[in-house]
Amino acid sequence: MNIIKVSATDSTNLHLKRMLQDSSLKDFTVLVAETQQQGRGQGGSHWTTESGKNLTFSVLKRFNNLLAKDQFLVSMAVSLAIYKALNAIQIPDLSIKWPNDILSGSRKLCGILIENTLKGSQLKHSIIGIGVNINQESFDSLPNASSLTLISGKTYDLDILLDEILLRLKKQLALLEENTVATLDTQYQQLLFRKDKSAIYKIKDQQVEGIIRGVNKEGRLLLEQGSQSIESYGFKEIAYCL
Repeated sequence: MNIIKVSATDSTNLHLKRMLQDSSLKDFTVLVAETQQQGRGQGGSHWTTESGKNLTFSVLKRFNNLLAKDQFLVSMAVSLAIYKALNAIQIPDLSIKWPNDILSGSRKLCGILIENTLKGSQLKHSIIGIGVNINQESFDSLPNASSLTLISGKTYDLDILLDEILLRLKKQLALLEENTVATLDTQYQQLLFRKDKSAIYKIKDQQVEGIIRGVNKEGRLLLEQGSQSIESYGFKEIAYCL
């Protein structure tokens, strides 16, 4: 494991991409930034954190035997790694909000942005960006965000938590090429936020009532809407109404 730390960067994903162009980086190279000035989230959203209070890092993961059509398995593995790391330090009421946010209750603790590079029918490598709110105590412009400190009342050592997350991440990602993905899928589905519960969602500018029944192999959300009709939706096609 090769861990590189920088004081500041625009985005750890972008920084790691630039490094990948300039040199042959080893598998599981990790870039950690104390300050991320242009952090990005899913769908072009911004990930803003207070300098020195949280974990913002990206990981290069190379694959030798993973099909492009199965790339959502990477998202499942990463989500489970973060979930298990936070569960180990007794953060309560954890769940995975599709596709890969980590929540405590209804509050977001972690965002994940995975950018995949394909070669033919194979997944060549992934750049996995992770932001975990650790010791930050104020989220004025982000009412649904929280941190480990706000949830538990404790202050955490960032380096210890980083090591714990990386160890679990390496273990979960290794499962992808060991033909043990059924376990990953089962665990991910069981931890889905609002699974099997009626709630309101926004689809094509309309609010509809539905029940999340799972996620399919392509990573599309399966929503039951009346008469037991189940439709699948991509990330930009449906929104949670909290």
